[in-house]
Amino acid sequence: MTTGQFKDGIAAGRLEPARYADNFSDLHPPLDGHEALVEADRCYFCYDAPCMQACPTSIDIPMFIREIATGNPIGSAKTIFDQNILGGMCARVCPTETLCEEVCVRETAEGKPVQIGRLQRYATDEAMRQGKQFYKRAASTGRKIAVVGAGPAGLACAHRLAVNGHDVVVLEAKPKAGGLNEYGIAAYKTVDGFAQAEVDYVTAIGGIEIRYGQALGRDFSVASLAGEYDAVFLGMGLAGVNALRADGEDADGVENAVAFIAALRQAQDLGSVPVGRRVVVIGGGMTAIDAAIQSKLLGAEDVTICYRRGKDRMNASGYEQDLAAANGVTIRHWLQPKKVIADKGKVTGIELEYTAETGGKLSGTGETLTLSADQVFMAIGQTLDAGSLNGGGNAAPELEGGRIKVDGEGRTSLAKVWAGGDCIAGGEDLTVSAVAHGRDAAESIHRSLTSNGRA
Repeated sequence: MTTGQFKDGIAAGRLEPARYADNFSDLHPPLDGHEALVEADRCYFCYDAPCMQACPTSIDIPMFIREIATGNPIGSAKTIFDQNILGGMCARVCPTETLCEEVCVRETAEGKPVQIGRLQRYATDEAMRQGKQFYKRAASTGRKIAVVGAGPAGLACAHRLAVNGHDVVVLEAKPKAGGLNEYGIAAYKTVDGFAQAEVDYVTAIGGIEIRYGQALGRDFSVASLAGEYDAVFLGMGLAGVNALRADGEDADGVENAVAFIAALRQAQDLGSVPVGRRVVVIGGGMTAIDAAIQSKLLGAEDVTICYRRGKDRMNASGYEQDLAAANGVTIRHWLQPKKVIADKGKVTGIELEYTAETGGKLSGTGETLTLSADQVFMAIGQTLDAGSLNGGGNAAPELEGGRIKVDGEGRTSLAKVWAGGDCIAGGEDLTVSAVAHGRDAAESIHRSLTSNGRA
């Protein structure tokens, strides 16, 4: 351990170089062939399996596990990819503990579910390692679709459209594809550049062109796309960041947790990423957990998450909360930020107010607590940049609750325009849900383009 660990302020190189690789190693190492067979043998292969019902993409989980159990991991991978072309990443980042594994019969009976996520990773990794492509493009329809955003929703939509013979142009604002899979997930959950390997695997089918540095509202509008393409899918996620709404939040050291996580994911040298000695994270979701744990892994001495409600109201799963605690992160509840304390423009602490809930309404109690901090991360949710939806066009899709309103097939209020992922009303911050939205919208687009005799 270097003296950098104990330096006040925000600093890089808090640990010995060798520590970083160990700290950020794979959270759930892959199963080997024998381990996969043993784990697959635990499955009861339930009829009307509850795990399958809990999966947002409706993967036939008993089937893919049976295929592993019978020595057919490639067939297993196809069963997975048929429903979820990003099954490899979902196997790594899905909160399986609150989805398929939570309802596993083994979990109900024994408190130890079948490790569905790790089995899914075993199969999909093997298929990708062998370069197995299970899908071919249909005959060209002559139709061209614009997809805004190369995140999970956009990639899933683009792939299914390409399978159906359409040409797809994906417009991505950032220099890399992948969306949150590339920029928004903790580094220890997806190692060895897997996000980009998956993008390459998805686009290998052909017919998908990705154009980088193209931002909605700056380089094009929804109206211009609708005029140029046969259909449009909006899957750009959420670009806005909620404000801390505390006095002094513009002080040096108050940072966006999403940007911090993105910087970590793009860093060639983790030791070059600066972190505070005392870190406070405001929020209760996965972003807060990821920012807090990674701060600790970078060498922060004291890391505290503050959340305005109780433990059971946190969006982060119980497993993730326990993971944070196991990494030395303190989680404090019923606290909301009131004032950032600064000296010469730099954060030195944060004043928080205790909260209470009465009749379903949250309010401050007037009692306060001050925590020392040289870095404060905001992880209190993201918002849709609704202004970008106009971007020079005369029409914008109807919104609901600050996000894009869609019907059951992902159609917006605008003709020829569909949407999915985090940007839609009711969208969840889950890769697997975004994949389902993109896949289903693609099928709706395909039906629309082929049912009117034009394709």
